[in-house]
Amino acid sequence: MATFISNSPADTEAIGRQFAKDLETGSVLALKGDVGSGKTMFVKGLVAGLGSGSDVTSPTFTILHEYRGGRLPVYHFDFFRLENRKSVERLGLDDYFFGDGISVIEWADCFPEFIPQQARWILFEIKSENQRGITFE
Repeated sequence: MATFISNSPADTEAIGRQFAKDLETGSVLALKGDVGSGKTMFVKGLVAGLGSGSDVTSPTFTILHEYRGGRLPVYHFDFFRLENRKSVERLGLDDYFFGDGISVIEWADCFPEFIPQQARWILFEIKSENQRGITFE
C-alpha cells in the first residue's frame, strides 16, 4: 500500500500520468472517494499518460466514456447513478474488464461484487481544501 499527497488538481493529474506507465491490457482500477476528491483528475492524467489526447470528463450521467488514441483504450465507468444490480449487469462488464484495454471505475465501492479480484483499488481522500490523499491498496 502506498499513499501520495496531491496539493493541486495538476498534482493529481501528474500522479495518474505516472501510474499509466505500468498499466497493461486487462488492468482494472477501482476508484473510491467522495465527490471532489480527485478521481476524474486522476483519470485525466492516466489517459494522457497513455498517450491519448482525449478530453476526459466524468461519466456520471452517461455511465461509460471510452478514450482511444493512446497506447491502450481506456473504459471509464461511473457507478454512482446506477440504481441496482440489474443496471450493472446490463453493462456487460466482462467484455471490458477482460478485453483489449484498461477499465477504470469511479464509485466502484457502490457495487464491489462486480469488481474483479485482480482489480487495483485506489482510495481518494480530501485532506483539506487543496490537498488530497491518494492511496493505492
